[in-house]
Amino acid sequence: MTEATPLLELRDLRLTLPVDGRRRTVLHQVGLGVPAGSAVGLVGESGSGKSMTARAVLDLLPAGARTEGEIRFDGVPLGDRDPAALRRLRTHDVAMVFQDPRAHINPVRTIGDFLTEGLVHTRGMRPRAAEAKVTALLGDVGVPDAPRRLRQRPAELSGGLLQRVMIAAALAGEPRLLLADEPTTALDVTTQAEVMAVIDEARTSRGLALLFITHDLALAAAVCDRIAVMYAGAVVEELPAERLHMAARHPYTRALLASRPGPDAERGTLRAVAGRPLSAFEAGPGCAFAPRCPCAEDVCRTERPVPRPAGEGRAACHFPAAARSGPPAPDRSSAHG
Repeated sequence: MTEATPLLELRDLRLTLPVDGRRRTVLHQVGLGVPAGSAVGLVGESGSGKSMTARAVLDLLPAGARTEGEIRFDGVPLGDRDPAALRRLRTHDVAMVFQDPRAHINPVRTIGDFLTEGLVHTRGMRPRAAEAKVTALLGDVGVPDAPRRLRQRPAELSGGLLQRVMIAAALAGEPRLLLADEPTTALDVTTQAEVMAVIDEARTSRGLALLFITHDLALAAAVCDRIAVMYAGAVVEELPAERLHMAARHPYTRALLASRPGPDAERGTLRAVAGRPLSAFEAGPGCAFAPRCPCAEDVCRTERPVPRPAGEGRAACHFPAAARSGPPAPDRSSAHG
């Protein structure tokens, strides 16, 4: 049986930005697929390129950004999108939930205006029908007293309620793919769990595909079917979420897992990844993780590894079997990743 074509597919995506008169690489040949109805977690440290990867799908990139490679949605390349096609993609097919809702909701307009504007002006719905639809959506995402909330402004709502409003706005267009860019980072732990439960329920009940961007490995493993790990602008490993802890082959993934505190961890044994994370533009010709990797050899410093089958997933590593020998030794220095 042949594997189904991913709803979203990135093929060797490369992104550069102009900085001080020079072009800086932000993404190195990112390859990633999100099948219809599935959830894929994109995990990595700050600055690894997670958000830029998601924004490239909707062409929400800074001025002067230049992309190479290919982005496909439902098998169709998106490289030569005219304004009408891009508008349809953003309003019908793909929706995005941003990290900070206060930065993306007009503070002087009401919640009702924010939620209904797209339905009225891009879908041609009558205002009363649009209001009825978003009122129901607010109830679906756990916002109490929805009619009153529609008359309020963003400053009158808590961060957790505003993020639910952002989710309702994303669902209003009935998309097929949801891009969630660290939607719980600014929330307290209890609210984080509630918001993720809302997103997961919306995904499963509507059959949405989800690309969930986060720096939290445990959270991604709990809500996603597959995990893709990014480092220095590239996906270095991808594998099934339920096999993350047992089957990770890339030294960076295993170092991240080893650095997480657990309930049975001994006191004083919290590990840190040695050295510092690199930005994509700092990476040399070899493996970007080589300066921090306990398994690195000469070839790792001169030849960039490409993703290849490794165990139950794929890893961009010259020696994925070596990483199976165990996590890196605890870092006794003051350096932190």
